[in-house]
Amino acid sequence: MALIALGATLALTLSGCVTAFFPEQPVATSVPTKENVAANLRPFYEQQLVWEKCNDDLQCTTAAAPMDWENPEDGEIELALVRQPATGTAIGSLLLNPGGPGGSGFDFVADSVDFATDERLQASYDVVGFDPRGVGRSTPVSCLEPEEMDEYLYGIAEAERGSDAWLAEVAASAQEFGDACAANTGDPLEFVTTVNAARDLDLLRALLGDEKLNYLGYSYGTFLGATYAELYPDKAGRLVLDGAIDPSSGIYEVNETQAKGFESALAAYLDNCIGSRDCPFSGTTEEALSVIGALMASVDQTPIRNTDGRMLGSNSLLTAIIYPLYSPEQGWPLLSEMLASVMNGSAEYAFSFADAYNGRNEDGSYADNSSEAFSAYNCRDYTYDADPARMAAEAAQLAEAAPVIGPYFGYGDIGCANWPYPDGAERKEITAEGAAPILVIGTTNDPATPYEWAESLAAQLESGVLVSYEGEGHTAYNKGSDCINSVVDDFLIDGIVPSSDPKCS
Repeated sequence: MALIALGATLALTLSGCVTAFFPEQPVATSVPTKENVAANLRPFYEQQLVWEKCNDDLQCTTAAAPMDWENPEDGEIELALVRQPATGTAIGSLLLNPGGPGGSGFDFVADSVDFATDERLQASYDVVGFDPRGVGRSTPVSCLEPEEMDEYLYGIAEAERGSDAWLAEVAASAQEFGDACAANTGDPLEFVTTVNAARDLDLLRALLGDEKLNYLGYSYGTFLGATYAELYPDKAGRLVLDGAIDPSSGIYEVNETQAKGFESALAAYLDNCIGSRDCPFSGTTEEALSVIGALMASVDQTPIRNTDGRMLGSNSLLTAIIYPLYSPEQGWPLLSEMLASVMNGSAEYAFSFADAYNGRNEDGSYADNSSEAFSAYNCRDYTYDADPARMAAEAAQLAEAAPVIGPYFGYGDIGCANWPYPDGAERKEITAEGAAPILVIGTTNDPATPYEWAESLAAQLESGVLVSYEGEGHTAYNKGSDCINSVVDDFLIDGIVPSSDPKCS
């Protein structure tokens, strides 16, 4: 799946949060709220966060959380936080999650706080980014060395797609990856789940001194926020879920809906492209889609060698196509250039997109562990069945539902069917009974989290309030719509709940 919110990375480069001045000189402490928790959880809920200066104007700290919330005595993990203090009078903390699973909330705030939030929110809230368990600077999932990661992400199976031999190759690769994650991560890997991350979120709320959670979650972050509201409805303050995921959808439903979503976004790109001077396509949108479908099939059969020796197959080209669809304004012109280069026999441009999506640096290293954390969460948050006959039938359905994108979304169960901790979670509706109003934002042609998911989540939540953005791209807040920004800011700052869907554009 491709659920991580990556639009910002088209224009931003990541950099670490480094401590300025002297780390032994704290700039602030956070006094936790008094919580009615079990005795074995009190050491965690009663710790005081010590903040230190970092990135000039920011503050960084680390919190300890139980590795296993059911057995807190069995060990602890670390959770990394960064905050920008309110530029005006703070009404509390606003915790952010950029998506993924596997996206770094720490980097989201440290490197792109103005992309994540506007000036009104920054004036009213201490904006807090955190890395969920398994991610980045928190106790991380660790699996493969860079060269091994290259083979896992970019390697091409020798057998024909869908054949028994191909299934065996892909299964062996997935098994090797999972075994490496277990060996290199150790005990914490078992507990990398969204439910545990939501429990961590409640701990962070308390340690920041907030009676209730105020939260802005994008993409996968909507599932984390909804899960929090389900577990702690009385602690859910003002929650905004932008680019919503439907928590009741199983893995096949997710794949089919996303395949159709990306195909719809690809068609929208072509509608805009055809007839323009720099468009590599002519004719109708349907004819151009057929050309892209033929291109995908061509590199699936005969991969294109890149200058660094890697081979561009259909999986990597699919990633390269998906990446710019997240952010149309910036991405669509670049998508034209990339597709033109591949049609001319060059793999370099496509690999630059795939590498950006996967967090791979030019020197072959990886900027973060987002791909590894992505797998760890998804393998525990869904259930999988790698029965060959069932997967073949579903692959055919995907190809029919989305003829260009769908053929390469099939057989996804293989990746997690033999995960070291295979007892994945059954998906179900989230109602969050008793929670305060929760804003659910959906973009009508969002390729990664289709609009129907926002409709579904808003309907499931007892207090869900749907806010529609009629447009393209992944997520809506702070993307140029004054209507969306006003609705979100008024809700988070003043608690104003829309009386009806404003249907922003």
